[in-house]
Parts: sequence; structure tokens; C-alpha cells
Amino acid sequence: MAKQKFMTLGRHIIEGEKLHPHATGELSHLLRDLSLAAKVISLEVNKAGLVDLLGFTGDNNVHGEQVKKLDLFAHNMLIRAMDHGEHLCVMASEEEENIIHISKKHKVGKYVLLFDPLDGSSNIDANVSIGTIFSIYKRISPDNTPGTMEDCLQLGLKQVAAGYVVYGSSTILVYTAGHGVHAFTLDPSFGEFLLSYEDIQIPKKSKIYSINEGNYLYWHKGLKNYIKYLQDEDKNTQRPYSSRYIGSMVADIHRNLLYGGIFMYPADSRNAHGKLRLMYECNPIAYIIEQAGGRASDGKKRILEIQPETLHQRTPIFCGSEEDVLMVEKFMAEEDKVKA
Repeated sequence: MAKQKFMTLGRHIIEGEKLHPHATGELSHLLRDLSLAAKVISLEVNKAGLVDLLGFTGDNNVHGEQVKKLDLFAHNMLIRAMDHGEHLCVMASEEEENIIHISKKHKVGKYVLLFDPLDGSSNIDANVSIGTIFSIYKRISPDNTPGTMEDCLQLGLKQVAAGYVVYGSSTILVYTAGHGVHAFTLDPSFGEFLLSYEDIQIPKKSKIYSINEGNYLYWHKGLKNYIKYLQDEDKNTQRPYSSRYIGSMVADIHRNLLYGGIFMYPADSRNAHGKLRLMYECNPIAYIIEQAGGRASDGKKRILEIQPETLHQRTPIFCGSEEDVLMVEKFMAEEDKVKA
């Protein structure tokens, strides 16, 4: 835990600016606007069953998935909280097929925001922890013009900030702006995010793995071998590992970030490109994991070096404790050699 000191999210962001002598304050204001949206979403998540926000809307999103009422609320709240701050030139959401332009009523800024408004929303009705994931880039199109698709389709390496919010027994916002990973817990008594973990470092090796083993039949043979390896007993390598899979990416990632672990959502014979979205989930999570000293790849290549081609591009992901990710990459590479 962080040392006992009163550090709000706003104050922490401002102090982080001091590390960048040419900072203008725009990114700080953008992050504070995001935290406001997170507070409102958190409030609605906590009372969703009381105000008829649970269940489906009856519509499908761009991916053909049924849209939850709370999904739609979070999507709209983020847009309403962010579109008038004059810090953004364009946005993109996992729930929207195309980019989201800033209204002509508002001045456009120099940043780009991509977000998954409510990750893990299939768990909403079961009261399992869910979350918001966000990713921020600097625009590459000319200033004072509407943002473009090219602004959104940048390498993950180009992110200037990323984070997620977990809505669970408490609401926790985790973010990085390139100078470490920090977590803040929302104190509902006066509505402020207070520093709870500073400069998080994920352990280099763990004893936890997170994966949906119901898909085992369809996996790469190397991945099957790796899972069996984790389940074998060997005191020298601290095996067997424990399986911990919630099914809500932010919840699984948050636990592994604090305690160590590897999160895996692989491609399989039914989903050749995996199921998670590069721009809304994998890039921001990979940036956070790397900033905390971990590793994130698609099994072969660093996630942050994947060139995006479409807004809703999917990718496999293996991320978490560095030694564990390297090990699964080794197992998969060895199987590929056998096949070759």
C-alpha cells in the first residue's frame, strides 16, 4: 500500500506534469474529466438494479453482441463528459462502429481518446466486477481540424496515457502517463479518488494464471502444453500454479497487476485473431503492464508494436509477469518449430 498521505488524483496528475517541463496542462485536464465520468458511472453501477439499468436494451452493437443498458449509459456518459473539454479532436468507442467526431460547437484539441465503456459487461447482472478502459494519443493530423481515422489507428507505442477503472467492492482508477502505474480508490464520503498504490511493479514471476479453460479443445498445441506444465507439480519452479479467472478483463488484470500473474486470451481454431480488441482493450492494458515492469504480446510479437488496420481489430493477448509471458511464448514457439 502507499504511504499514509493525502494524495488526490488531481494533485497527483499535476505533480506528474512537473516531470515534463513543456507540459501545457491539457492532458491533466483530460484525465480529470475522465475521472469525473468514472465517478458518475460508478454511482450508476452501484445502484443499477434499483433504477432499471440492468439487462439488455434489445439492440446489438457493432460486434453483433447484445447491448446492456449499463453499457449504453457508460458509452454516452463518457462522450458527454469528454466532448466539450476542448482537449480532444476525435474519440472512438468499442460500442460505436465509426469514429466519434467532436461537435462543431466545441473547439478541437490535440488528443485522441479511445475507450471500452464497460468491459466485462456480460457479468453485470451477476454483480461481478466490471470496468472502463481508456487510451490516449496525440493527434497526427493538422491542428485545429477535425480528427481522422488515422489519428485513432496509431501504434500502441504512441500512447501518452492509458488506464482503467474497476467497479467492484470499491471503485479503483489505475493510470499511467509514462512515469509509472498508480492506483486511486474512490472515497464515496466526499467523492475523491485517493492514492492507494504508487508506482506499482508487477512481480517478475507468479503462481497465478488466468484463462478460460473451457476453450482448451480449440487452442494451439503449444498453449495446451504450457497449461499442462503449469498444472504439474515441481517445488523448484513453484508449480502447480493456481487458476484464477473472473471473466472480466479489468478484474483479472487488476489482481495480477498487484499480486503477479499471467492473463491469456488466445486465438483458437474458431477465432483465428482472438476476441479482444486491440485498440480498446489490449493496447491500453499492454501499456499499463509494461509501465509496471511486465510483458504483453500476442504470443509472438509485442502488443504495442502491432500496426492497427481497423478500429475494431482483434488480437490474441498474453500479458502479466514477464517470466511467465516469456515461458508461454517459448512453449508456443517450440510447437511451431515441430510443425515446421
